[in-house]
Amino acid sequence: MEDESIVAMDIKHRAEGLGYRVVGMAASGEEAIKLAREEKPDLILMDIVLKGEMDGIEAAEVIREEMNIPVVYLTAYSDEKTLSRAKLTGPFGYIIKPFEDRELHSAIEVALYKHRMDSKLRESEERYRALLETSPDPIILLDSDSRILFANRNVEELTGLDRKKLRGKKLSILERKGFLSREVLEKILNLMNHEHKTFEIEFVDVRGKKHHFEIHSTTLRQQPRRTSSR
Repeated sequence: MEDESIVAMDIKHRAEGLGYRVVGMAASGEEAIKLAREEKPDLILMDIVLKGEMDGIEAAEVIREEMNIPVVYLTAYSDEKTLSRAKLTGPFGYIIKPFEDRELHSAIEVALYKHRMDSKLRESEERYRALLETSPDPIILLDSDSRILFANRNVEELTGLDRKKLRGKKLSILERKGFLSREVLEKILNLMNHEHKTFEIEFVDVRGKKHHFEIHSTTLRQQPRRTSSR
């Protein structure tokens, strides 16, 4: 049976030889979480099989949710069940043991780059959401099935409806609650077939007060993910 402490020390020396600073090693999932909290590393190399009651996958899940530190799994196990569990924790890569130094270096660099890009994307999304939230106008984002993805505070104030509970509901809920007429709802839904269109509608708020809004719409398209095969 291989001595895991010797293997861990070998990986430490190999990582340091590639120019990385290793802040610590942990033998169990509990130790890994404690070390991550104390050191807050840029990246964690996590063996799936660890001593103690918590394996590497369980530890990685805690670290992801609590600290948002990217994790690259080290494993000699590539069975589908193990990989399926690992995928749920949102890892930034896998290294199958045994591996070469170049594989270790590539996996670390790719994971660090992906994490930087993800962080920038989250920051951009947060700024965008803040702009929507602070807008003096009611703003609703819909998917292609006219289900509500997002509604800002202004929508909540006008309707008296909890916007969290509006998520996933069809826009027709506003017509059923009496805020919009059927004719207005159909005009809004027809916007799905137009890139840009503007028109005026009448909206009755939760207090029965009538408002006249100029509707502006635009379509947000997601770029399809590129895939490659060998």
